[in-house]
Amino acid sequence: MAQNTTSDTDIDRLTAWPVNIGKAAELSGISPKMLRHYETLGLLGDVVRTDSNYRQYSLADVHSLRFIRRARDMGFGLDAIAELVSLWHNRKRSSATVKRITQKHLDELAQRIEALQAMQRTLGELMHLCPGDGRPDCPILDDLAHPAAVAKTGTKLYKPATSAPPRRNTPRPH
Repeated sequence: MAQNTTSDTDIDRLTAWPVNIGKAAELSGISPKMLRHYETLGLLGDVVRTDSNYRQYSLADVHSLRFIRRARDMGFGLDAIAELVSLWHNRKRSSATVKRITQKHLDELAQRIEALQAMQRTLGELMHLCPGDGRPDCPILDDLAHPAAVAKTGTKLYKPATSAPPRRNTPRPH
């Protein structure tokens, strides 16, 4: 079986620049929707447009998108990525700033790993306690019904997917 040995450099060299959003998405590994989102956040700067208002991405834009993708793959948040992209483009940057951002992210990852390990231990203990038979008694469900008892350490075990405000119980109209 032959391996694909075409590198990003080869693809970049063989591509006719600038490229449309579909090709930029393909070359960077980022969906067109996320590409537009990153542009609106200012992570790319101004993307050139045609007279018909179609986006035209340069090689430098695609390199920035690859940078963003790699930073996202490493778990950096969008604020940190914005700062890192800015530093990456600034040749007069201080590596100390980059290291500070990375250290903060590394510390956050360590906290999340610790929280995940705590969840893993708790679930393992509960699995051991649960008979898993035909009877309705279930220590897992009992524990989930009393979440305050689980969070003894004060560690937030998970991060909600969204930051939407909590829903209030309001009477429904009849």
